[in-house]
Amino acid sequence: MQKPVIVIAGTTSGVGKTTVSMGIMHKLAECGYMVQPFKIGPDFIDPCYHTFVTGRQSRNLDLWLMGKKGVLECFDRNSWDADLSVIEGVMGLFDGISGKRNFGSTAHISKILDASVILVVDAAKTSHSIAAMILGYTELDPRLNVAGIIINNVASQKHSSMILEALGIQAKKKLLGIIYRNEEIRSLERYLGLIPPIEIKGKAKNAILNCAKYVADQINLDSILSLKSSKRNQSTSYRLLKDEREPVCKVAVAFDESFNFYYYDNLSSLRKNGVSLVFFSPIKDRSIPINVDGLLIGGGFPEILAQRLEINNSMKKSIHKSIVNGMPTLAECGGLMYLTKAINDNRRKNQGRYSMVGIFDTETSMTNRVTIGYTQAQGSGELMGRISNIHGHEFHYSELVNISSDSQFSFDMQRGRGINGKYDGLTFNTCVASYMHLHFADTRILGRILDRCIKYKRS
Repeated sequence: MQKPVIVIAGTTSGVGKTTVSMGIMHKLAECGYMVQPFKIGPDFIDPCYHTFVTGRQSRNLDLWLMGKKGVLECFDRNSWDADLSVIEGVMGLFDGISGKRNFGSTAHISKILDASVILVVDAAKTSHSIAAMILGYTELDPRLNVAGIIINNVASQKHSSMILEALGIQAKKKLLGIIYRNEEIRSLERYLGLIPPIEIKGKAKNAILNCAKYVADQINLDSILSLKSSKRNQSTSYRLLKDEREPVCKVAVAFDESFNFYYYDNLSSLRKNGVSLVFFSPIKDRSIPINVDGLLIGGGFPEILAQRLEINNSMKKSIHKSIVNGMPTLAECGGLMYLTKAINDNRRKNQGRYSMVGIFDTETSMTNRVTIGYTQAQGSGELMGRISNIHGHEFHYSELVNISSDSQFSFDMQRGRGINGKYDGLTFNTCVASYMHLHFADTRILGRILDRCIKYKRS
């Protein structure tokens, strides 16, 4: 059965894609539809909001990290039992990995999935010019089905009337909603974007739902439901795959307010290959779980709760001892910061130096400069082996300082900055800690981690 596949795209970043996506997802779910959410690109936070408003785990679709086969498999495996899929785009509609081509862009993935695109346009500081913008985005690629338009951030009824007067007949036919500006529904943000829902408590969570409802009430959801279904035949082979095999090893996963940036597909891939996952909190627990054969410390915001991480000495000692004893460990970004000697943050009121695990002879310094982009590297070392052409991405506001001259690395960078512009993946024993985030759609990486965890278990 062919089902609707809807992509929420934007003319640029910051036009309200996440807010509109949440509104549409929430309203459809509230009406009884089973909505499968997705996010185009490598973002960790937006999918958490999708999951929060739909009750179904949102997944990432990223051509650089996953390849076309990985994107299609992820989409088919997770959407076959849903009534429809709603996919939040990334950046502007045609923005891809470089200026020369739109590889990996929202438009690119929309065409692969034969999706209906809803274009979100920010009306701030414009009126008649919005017609030219819409015309350009809808006509640039005839193979792309821009089926609907939502105009966001409209100041008043007068502003709305001016915009409507400027739109042509075809644009008006595609108009699905006009969303009026409301300063009271702004989402909570910090320097990496929205604050993850895991950190939001009490009334603030109600504010997320109120925001979604406010947006949904100004969108014609009946028209969205009437958008054409995808003509692409979804594969049914994934339905019958058993999600879990007999346990082959056990891996501890750091998960709390400080560490929660994980691709859910990575965790699913581990489970499908017989890995039992045990979650723990570096903030609240006294030690890592017992009888585990590997350790994952994902990204997040360790600098925000650095003081609480610092005072949990028993956890730091537990992690240090496990890595020194050879436990296979993959730490990414926030996890890398946690394994250095200290985090120095002079940007906020509670500025200071906070002692961390100290596996690596270097310290983390928070900066006001962002490092962001896709990465490519050659792998080496005990955990990674000699893997070529590894794809990943990086996104952080920190840097490592006073790195020991005898430090060893697992990644030679071919694209992206990594730790020092040449290398990434500080290495000790079977531990790799990098700024680069990896996706296990690259089964070579998954295979190496499994192999080393099983080997550790048997030792």
